[in-house]
Parts: sequence; C-alpha cells; structure tokens
Amino acid sequence: MEKKITTPFSKDKIKALKAGDSVLITGVIYTARDAAHERMTRNFENGEPFPIDLKDNVIYYAGPCPAKPGEVIGSCGPTTAGRMDAYTPMLLDNGLGCMIGKGARNKAVVEAMKQNTAVYLGAIGGAGALIAESIKKAEIIAYDDLGTEAIRRLEVEDFPAVVLIDCEGNDLYETGQAQYREV
Repeated sequence: MEKKITTPFSKDKIKALKAGDSVLITGVIYTARDAAHERMTRNFENGEPFPIDLKDNVIYYAGPCPAKPGEVIGSCGPTTAGRMDAYTPMLLDNGLGCMIGKGARNKAVVEAMKQNTAVYLGAIGGAGALIAESIKKAEIIAYDDLGTEAIRRLEVEDFPAVVLIDCEGNDLYETGQAQYREV
C-alpha cells in the first residue's frame, strides 16, 4: 500500500515513514544537482542566504530535459545521490527534510539525517518520462545559468517514490539485501 504525503515534510510526517514504504508525494518539491549544491553551500559559507527555504522542504536530485511543446517538463529522472553527499549534511543542518535520488548515501549523510530527522527517498532510474507525468508545473527559481542543473520549483501530484533511508537510519539497501539472502 502506498502512503500519500503532502509537502512540506514536517518532522511528524518524516517520523511516520519507514524504510521500504512506497509514497506518493503531492505539493512542492525542488530540483538541484551537484552544481547547484556546490553553489548553494559555497554562497551560504560566504554569508548569502539559500535560494530556497530549506525548512521541511524536499530536494529532488534531477536535471530535467527540456519540455517538448505542450508539455510542462521533459524527462525528469533521478541523479545519483552520492554526488551530493559532500554538501548534504550542511543542508540538513539548515532544515532540509527530504531528499529524492537514487543510490546509496555515505555514513556522514545518514548520521546527519538521524540528527536532523530527515528522510531519503528513491525514484526509479530510467523512468524519467513516467515521473514527469506527475509534475504539473515547473519553473526555474535560481541559478538559471546552470541550464538543466538550475534549481526548479516543481508542483507535483502523486510523485512516486520509495523510502530508502528513514530518519532512524534504517537503510533499504542493507535490509533489502539481507532479506533477499534469506530467501
């Protein structure tokens, strides 16, 4: 059964999510990849505010393809999350509630998730065109010079994802493999 969840991702909503849960997200999420993460953290370290309010918000690690005529957005599949690991603890310490990507996270990110009550969700790699169907509106809000890696504000309806790492540090990449070995 899928859990329907709306943004923002409050601490209570995050605590209710467990590794392995399927979710459908409705509301506002933001895209940002490694170039945007690097710029956000560098600028913040130099005294500039983040271009988005991180508190309880969701960052989807994606660089969408350009939209075809009549479409809101092009294919919008997830980017490998490990590319953002160096920047993620700082963003979590500043209120980020949820990340969506693909692939495992390092120990520092998992510890920061536990300390900050955050969650990491997975989107299906290779399903970018299908995922794009859940995106109802998209607009660039920061770093437009980065092209596909600009930060976008997306309005989504029933965006499909799976909880990969919950706020207690339970990791589906570990538990799922263990369950498979038992079979």
